[in-house]
Amino acid sequence: MSDEHPEPDGRTRHYGDFYGLSEPAGEGDVTLVIGNCQAESLRIFLDGGGLRTVRTPPIHELVEADLPHLQRWLARTRLLVAQPIRDGYHGMPLGTAELAAVLPGGGRLVRVPVIRFAGLYPAHVIVRPPSDPSLVPPLVEYHDIRTIAEAAGQPLAEDALTPDLVRRVAELSLSELRRREVANDTVVASDLFAAPSFDQMRTLNHPGNPVFAALAARVRERAGVPAFTVDPGRPVLVSVHAPRERAVLDAWSLDGEPTDHWVVGGAPIDSEEVRRAHLAWYAAHPDAVAAALARHADTLRLWRAITG
Repeated sequence: MSDEHPEPDGRTRHYGDFYGLSEPAGEGDVTLVIGNCQAESLRIFLDGGGLRTVRTPPIHELVEADLPHLQRWLARTRLLVAQPIRDGYHGMPLGTAELAAVLPGGGRLVRVPVIRFAGLYPAHVIVRPPSDPSLVPPLVEYHDIRTIAEAAGQPLAEDALTPDLVRRVAELSLSELRRREVANDTVVASDLFAAPSFDQMRTLNHPGNPVFAALAARVRERAGVPAFTVDPGRPVLVSVHAPRERAVLDAWSLDGEPTDHWVVGGAPIDSEEVRRAHLAWYAAHPDAVAAALARHADTLRLWRAITG
């Protein structure tokens, strides 16, 4: 192949429809699903039954060179399904309102929430160091509130995690999810966690198939599209599995045994190894600790209140 037409790299081939290497299979209205890693999983559960979806890079990976491809697809899109994204995201017109504004006549927008539910992983939080929001700790990208408190010199009691605390942290996270659903007029997902199970969430923010199946059905209903059930034939978002704690099993009367390790890319990583690696990382990035204490102050108060 000549230099003028270089061989596409693996990423370009992976998103071949988006980059114009191919057309999406199937028939029906073109549908774009825009957002983070949850968006691609939702797309899988929406594809078919009158909707022809386009595999699109996650929003945080898009660069200026991708904009013509995105604009080409938006011009053909009849249904835009998007998480709430602020205007001017990463210095580009990628906000949900900005994308919706260029849909062709008759194009519809359905907003979906970014799903975070802490009721199954009550110690885990997400933090970005103010000095460099792209930085993440080693081994696993999730922070443990107990390790953060230890790094701050404010250790939590070893027996702080109780079933009561699990339920209180769950309600705190659901209250925030409900607030964002109302504020952004999204499809509702918060009620799906009335009786939590590990099938629903692999981590704090990685939903499982039952959540995506229900969310896809609600997107179709809001968009006025006939119901259609998708079975992808595999579990989605399974690259990371968080440990399962005894207090969580007891709080929701779940079967099974607790685990003391993460699973990342199919490989187990001991929780104590993660703790040690994260403490070393916090020593090198103290602003991450300060940011966590501020952002997750309500969660910390719950942890401390339970044990008095």
